Amino acid sequence: MKKHFQKLLICSILILFFSCKKEEQINPDFVIYYTKSEDKVELFWKNDKNETLKTLKNLKEFVESKKQTLKFAMNGGMFIQNNIPKGLFIENYQTLNPIDTLSGKGNFHLKPNGVFSITKSGNYEVLPTKYFKSNSETKFATQSGPILIFNGKINSIFQKNSKNLNIRNGIGILKNGEAVFVMSKKKINFYDFAGLFKNLGCENALYLDGFVSRAYLPEQNWIQEDGDFGVMIGVISNNK
Repeated sequence: MKKHFQKLLICSILILFFSCKKEEQINPDFVIYYTKSEDKVELFWKNDKNETLKTLKNLKEFVESKKQTLKFAMNGGMFIQNNIPKGLFIENYQTLNPIDTLSGKGNFHLKPNGVFSITKSGNYEVLPTKYFKSNSETKFATQSGPILIFNGKINSIFQKNSKNLNIRNGIGILKNGEAVFVMSKKKINFYDFAGLFKNLGCENALYLDGFVSRAYLPEQNWIQEDGDFGVMIGVISNNK
């Protein structure tokens, strides 16, 4: 009888655990992707013919042409005319667009703006632009703004009840060093969007873009393949 009770208890705990994991991954209001240790995260802008990829569909086809699978993708920052990245863009250790430290209008220039980078060893980092220093270990980087959270604190320029609502996407860094990518399915203000990253346990987080945002996450049946982007972020795996 005691053994039977123990088995029931273990089964109940397992059911609760996996239910929580499912709830963690599938949110009715957000597309959320947590990186895993085996993930290969890269930034993309152009294909091998020097043509701007622009859409998630083109990114998917480009990845598949390399005999790889696109597990997750989203737009990875703002851009200017001709889909040129707005601010810093580093791809495979090459600085293809310089860092922007100027003042100006628009979300990009809300203070502080910041940089999301990936090192040679696969470490993720989000830093305010003034603290970011590129070096030989910086494999990928994209600049955007504003910073949503820095050192665990929500950006003080955000207002709780702001009516500035939009679809938004961003990147956060968790305490264990992994990254979490988020896109809202519904319009949301900056304060609440930053609050989501804080609730997820992020120490630092960066806003990437707004109403143009799209995400591709087939494991959650969320498949958007359109768009008109500069930089895109992709999580890829090699086909077996």
